[in-house]
Amino acid sequence: MRHLTARRHPILCIIPPHILRSIGENGNDTQRRLASRTLSVDNTFRALRVARLLAEPRAPHQPNVTVAIGNKQRTISNAGNTESLPGALVRGEGQPATGDPAVNEAYDGLGATYDLFWDSYRRDSIDDDGLPLDATVHFGANFVNAFWDGRRMVFGDGDPQLGFQRFTIALDIIGHELTHGVTEDEAQLIYAYQSGALNESFSDVFGSLVKQKELQQTAAQADWLIGAGLFTDMIKGVALRSMKAPGTAYDDPLLGKDPQPAHMRDYVNTLEDNGGVHINSGIPNHAFYVVATRLGGNAWERAGRIWYESLRDPQLRANSSFRRFARLTYAAAGRLYGAGSAEQQAVDQGWDAVGIKAD
Repeated sequence: MRHLTARRHPILCIIPPHILRSIGENGNDTQRRLASRTLSVDNTFRALRVARLLAEPRAPHQPNVTVAIGNKQRTISNAGNTESLPGALVRGEGQPATGDPAVNEAYDGLGATYDLFWDSYRRDSIDDDGLPLDATVHFGANFVNAFWDGRRMVFGDGDPQLGFQRFTIALDIIGHELTHGVTEDEAQLIYAYQSGALNESFSDVFGSLVKQKELQQTAAQADWLIGAGLFTDMIKGVALRSMKAPGTAYDDPLLGKDPQPAHMRDYVNTLEDNGGVHINSGIPNHAFYVVATRLGGNAWERAGRIWYESLRDPQLRANSSFRRFARLTYAAAGRLYGAGSAEQQAVDQGWDAVGIKAD
């Protein structure tokens, strides 16, 4: 475990910049202004976080001894549609639901994410040491994004003119963003090109597993969509991404067409989006989907265990490629379930389906 005191990443947002740029190219004046504003806020927070990381000394890690292992600590604050963090505290751990859906969805989503990692992998919060889970809702005016800033989850309310609901509405988005913290703690992957796409893929994988476990869905029953329910009826699409069929989540005049590939032959070489981290993540996403559905049953059990142990493997380097991670998953499946086991064969088949050799 490599603790969160050594953060490297900028803020990590659920809405890819290519969607906001598409709105800027295809939208009307109001839509372009709203998308530009969201991009501007995202960029400002990235710059502020980099400055903070450079200024803050790296304090030695202090174990959390205030709460028993396995107990959640959640706080939800309300920014009141300002851009000031953290906002006013409105719900703490164990307090009853409020009349605000965003507050309650954030609270429940933090809990469901904690429960996946604790119940399935005995991981005690993001840092495996009981880190409190904090979130802020109602951030900004018409802010069309949600992000993990290294300290807390931040949720915008979306905007009906752009076709987005509030960002707490999708449980897998909450799981996705919090998993960025897990990845940062364990692997500190460089947020660019294939290592950055692996970072995004880990968040999609475990975000989907949070939703599947909460709904008690098997791999066959799951929709394998990331952000289902986030779009309003004005958008021609079902979600931000599809792990089952990358590239098919949306095809809309305002947002453009889902650009994710499902195979290495369609890998997108680009300098935008940190080298296509939200685009090429479709490849490892689809590999996990194939592994999980080949194994059947609850995906957070065998397939999720293999991915989790591989994420924690010291051989996962900061600049790891898809191929390196594929080999780690193949080795992990062998350690956990035996060489030549059904699990190891499924891992090999999953990566082969996306054009990557794992063994």
